Amino acid sequence: MTVKQALKLKNRLINDIRQLNQRLHEYNSVVEGNTRPYSAKETLSSIYGKINELTVLKTQIHLANNKVYDKIFLLSELKSLVKMMKNLDCTEGSSNDYYSRRNESIIVKTSEMTILERDNEVAFLESRIDEIQDELDYHNAVTELPVE
Repeated sequence: MTVKQALKLKNRLINDIRQLNQRLHEYNSVVEGNTRPYSAKETLSSIYGKINELTVLKTQIHLANNKVYDKIFLLSELKSLVKMMKNLDCTEGSSNDYYSRRNESIIVKTSEMTILERDNEVAFLESRIDEIQDELDYHNAVTELPVE
């Protein structure tokens, strides 16, 4: 199984656990006399089984990704930086924000980084993110999980 296939299976297992948990909560207590469609104890047992399966799978993914963790961590940090940069205030000139309306005089702002510079920086970061994601996609497609 490749990392790509394992990641899909991981997401399926997480969804299965979520659904089983919902079932456990929904059918543990029923109105007396009503039919209980699912056993809470059997459902909990299924949850334990899925958790064990997920734990083994996550461990295998972790071992297979050992050589690309630097890229995984960099990707995460760059995505966070892009989100922060998109919210960077680049206002130039008079500002009519909430706080300036409460002042008697108009607030004039100046920014060190212009909107164009910010947008170019975001575009650069997003292109770098795409490059790293392509490298990780290739890794995930060709790298097999370690055999136990």
